[in-house]
Amino acid sequence: MTWNNIIQTIIFLCFIGPGIVGNILMFVSRVYTSALGTEKKPVDLILIHLGLSNMIIICTTGIRDISTVFHFRNFLGDIGCKAVVFLARLARGLSICTTCLLSVVQAVTISPRTTMWSKLKPQTSQQVLTYVLLFWVFNIATSSNLLYYIAAGSGNNRSGVSGYIGYCYMLPSRLTVKWLFLSLMAIRDLIFQSLMGWSSGYISFYLYRHHKQVLYLHSYRFVNSFSPEIRAAQSVLLLMACFLFFYWTDFIFSFYTGSMVTHDSVILNIKTCLVLGYAVLSPFFLRSRDVPVAKSLCPH
Repeated sequence: MTWNNIIQTIIFLCFIGPGIVGNILMFVSRVYTSALGTEKKPVDLILIHLGLSNMIIICTTGIRDISTVFHFRNFLGDIGCKAVVFLARLARGLSICTTCLLSVVQAVTISPRTTMWSKLKPQTSQQVLTYVLLFWVFNIATSSNLLYYIAAGSGNNRSGVSGYIGYCYMLPSRLTVKWLFLSLMAIRDLIFQSLMGWSSGYISFYLYRHHKQVLYLHSYRFVNSFSPEIRAAQSVLLLMACFLFFYWTDFIFSFYTGSMVTHDSVILNIKTCLVLGYAVLSPFFLRSRDVPVAKSLCPH
């Protein structure tokens, strides 16, 4: 094992370890709250599903990259390659949709009850479960081509493949099929991220306006410059910036590697870090985001 492989393994473990721990803590704490709480909050189910999606991303990416670093050429096989790559793509789509749903639900929650947006707020966990099931159906359909075109690299002529994912390869497909699924992914990302951008911007604007009202109604010496409202708005913007950076940069790299059929290890390693980035960091951002927002909503 070369020094390059050792450094690469250490970097992956530094991403995977904290990511798994953070998402497990978020998952378990929300399951515990939802199971023992007297009131079943819809946001708990959203965070449970987001934690599950992130763990699938981290585990599938970790399995694929560990087999590549340690040169386990026959570790996955055709079925293993199909399962790992399909689940990674599926979980990525679920993470996008779930994050969007979380932002929209929080924006609707803090909106005044007199507005039309308040009617869109899910009242029960069953309503959120309906959205989650629709997300699964849609993303399974969007990723279904991988079940046919992904295969293990050991039994294929590598000069004829159209994509490289560790020791898994994507077989050539017709241009109509290729661009159909790429277009569906791009449209999905654009729609859901636009909704998340609108909702996060609305949350930030609403909390900022509320903070100005607090400054006006109370004496200035009793107001902390780092109030819960400002911290909540900063957390929303930070999470949004993190989401946009990792997912759109990953999309650009994915488009490049898919179009140019590149096997450059540096580019593929950067792409791996981008895939893991949001799944690893999001539970920590959400933890810092959830508490201030909850506090700031208490007076309402």
